[in-house]
Amino acid sequence: MPTPVKFWDRIAERYSRRPIADEAAYQKKLEVTRHYLRPDMEVLELGCGTGSTAIKHAPFVRHIRAVDISSKMIEIARTRANGVANVTFEQASVEDLEVKEGSVDAVFTLSLLHLLNDKESAIARIKEILKPGGIFVSSTACLGDTMKWFKIVAPIGQFLGLIPTVNTFTVQELVNSLIDAGFEIDCQWQPGPGKAVFIVAKKHD
Repeated sequence: MPTPVKFWDRIAERYSRRPIADEAAYQKKLEVTRHYLRPDMEVLELGCGTGSTAIKHAPFVRHIRAVDISSKMIEIARTRANGVANVTFEQASVEDLEVKEGSVDAVFTLSLLHLLNDKESAIARIKEILKPGGIFVSSTACLGDTMKWFKIVAPIGQFLGLIPTVNTFTVQELVNSLIDAGFEIDCQWQPGPGKAVFIVAKKHD
């Protein structure tokens, strides 16, 4: 079975050329996120892909550290960021990333949580590294609401290398995971049935 790194490295170039599936929803997510940003913020983006979102948010914060498991994605991101001085791109996994506890003002995970083997551990780690009152911005495909059958066929596609690891859970299960970890939901929006749910959660002071 191909590893996640090999899968994302293999499709990186094609992924970088793919148009955004719902441009209006993407622009709204950018707009809402910017309401929470400040010029003095240190931001960490996990699963940054080819860097488009980090580059778009860079003018509104002090610095963005953007990481992805795929070195090929990071290569493309660095090329795209030519001239953007306050974004740092690096290859790393969520599990291996070294971040000091309570050192980050905001964490972004856009199209990531459903690709992790253990979203609860990731959410708990994100809470640890956020400052009190810090924000956690996520956009997550919750396939358990509309595609429960995916849990059955996904292992076949993963074994053949056609799709990455994808975990199936509902919007409510994701919300429960965030609340149980000590977050307060400040904004929750879903463009339509089956669409990724966008959540801004705050770490309790």
